[in-house]
Amino acid sequence: MTKVSMTVNGKTVSGEVEGRTLLVNFLRDDLHLTGTHVGCDTSQCGACVVHVNGEAVKACTMFAAEADGAEVATIEGMANSDGSLNTIQQAFQDYHGLQCGFCTPGMVMSAAALLKENPKPSEAEVRDYLEGNICRCTGYHNIVRAIMAASGQDVPAVAAE
Repeated sequence: MTKVSMTVNGKTVSGEVEGRTLLVNFLRDDLHLTGTHVGCDTSQCGACVVHVNGEAVKACTMFAAEADGAEVATIEGMANSDGSLNTIQQAFQDYHGLQCGFCTPGMVMSAAALLKENPKPSEAEVRDYLEGNICRCTGYHNIVRAIMAASGQDVPAVAAE
């Protein structure tokens, strides 16, 4: 067993993990932060995206021991300090950027990383950035609209049916 200590959503946490314990499992099983989802176990879907030292990381591709000493942010830490939804979360709600919600935590975390890196992305840049996130419900259009709204830009029109 290996002792790990890290800051998660602003709080110092520690625990003992096996060397093979993935960060996603430490967050979910040991810390009970179940907003970070395990979707595919192959790093294809993006449901497990968290931020480690400010960078978006698929938590199923990183061992918990690799995050020892790191600053980790999960979807549970994204809300405003008063508990209200942050700008990105609110935009996902306002623009119907979710359906079943399974991919939503990873999408929100990826969107936050994108907007930190590129505060005013084009629609094409948003779509390109989300390439590592899979959603089986929405068709992505409303997710893109939500991210564009969160960036303060004009929102693409709803496609005619």
